[in-house]
Amino acid sequence: MSAPALEIKGLQGWYGESHVLHGVDMVVQPGEVVTLLGRNGAGRTSTMRAVLGLIGRRVGSVRIHGTETIAMATHRIAHLGLGYCPEERGIFASLSCEENLLLPPALKGMGSGMSLDEIYTMFPNLAERRNSPGTRLSGGEQQMLAVARILRTGAKLLLLDEISEGLAPVIVQALARMITTLRAKGYTIVMVEQNFRFAAPLADRFYVMEHGRMVEHFAAAELQQKMPVLNELLGV
Repeated sequence: MSAPALEIKGLQGWYGESHVLHGVDMVVQPGEVVTLLGRNGAGRTSTMRAVLGLIGRRVGSVRIHGTETIAMATHRIAHLGLGYCPEERGIFASLSCEENLLLPPALKGMGSGMSLDEIYTMFPNLAERRNSPGTRLSGGEQQMLAVARILRTGAKLLLLDEISEGLAPVIVQALARMITTLRAKGYTIVMVEQNFRFAAPLADRFYVMEHGRMVEHFAAAELQQKMPVLNELLGV
């Protein structure tokens, strides 16, 4: 049996003196879509950032495809095939949509990333706006560009932070189709989401965080019976 795509054990994390993660445990198998639920401040984004080493200090174990990364620099972790789409997106304003897509280098040993043609087939909006400056794109188009840029690198384990937040329903539907397509292509996806209606139909499994630790973990088939617990924890 192959190693998990992502395996976190006893992960603790700090921003300066602030202790934000208190022994996080999580396992994501290759090809799964896993959603990380929790209220604001529960530690979900901090967990994503800690996986990449983008946090003040971390201890514990974070294995990516079986490789221990807790002592690795962020750029070395990324080269294991990890792509991170932060909430702030990070679009380069002075570059066109297509220049933003051409910017990331391919990750060595990961095979080729998606071609521009594949990206434009998945995101027709970006094909139409290929020559537009990054800041002239709508919020939804910027979100599509942020995800598409990662797909260009060849990364196959994707960490997506609140990609549906504040977007029009038609864009949210397009992002849902994208995740379904990526899962079919064998990508592994971990999502932080507030939009429960968006996340619920897409995920194979759910983790729920509270106060910097995991408090619930269940498969999609158990979702209905877990709704009372989710109502209590999340107010969904």
